[in-house]
Amino acid sequence: MNRHELEEWLAAYERAWRAPGTESLEEVFAPDATYRTAPYEEPHRGLAAIAEMWERERVSPDEVFEMRAEIVAVEGDTGVARIEVRYGDSVEKEYRDLWVIRLNESGRCVEFEEWPFWPPGQKGSWPPGPGGDAG
Repeated sequence: MNRHELEEWLAAYERAWRAPGTESLEEVFAPDATYRTAPYEEPHRGLAAIAEMWERERVSPDEVFEMRAEIVAVEGDTGVARIEVRYGDSVEKEYRDLWVIRLNESGRCVEFEEWPFWPPGQKGSWPPGPGGDAG
């Protein structure tokens, strides 16, 4: 992976989040991908589990948000990006996140891990892993 490939993947992730349904996840994640919503959560395994979590966690594809990404590092097949997301027209909710992303040779993610953070005074939690409790 190089920085350009990671930038392209991050843009595809955002497009998928904004698109109705979950069909576009096939362009972003490999069939056997894992998606960990926080460092100590069990990962969601496979596209079906990721799609289920995805639909449960977003308000709708029409949800108003702004996402900014800054690539921190790329080494081999792994990239790290600092993400900032602001939800709502008047920024009702925001968070910063580190994403650790491992891509396969076709540019689809095989391992995704989030490290989410919220500003002081804002309640926040990550979606739980399968069978887990949110943080």
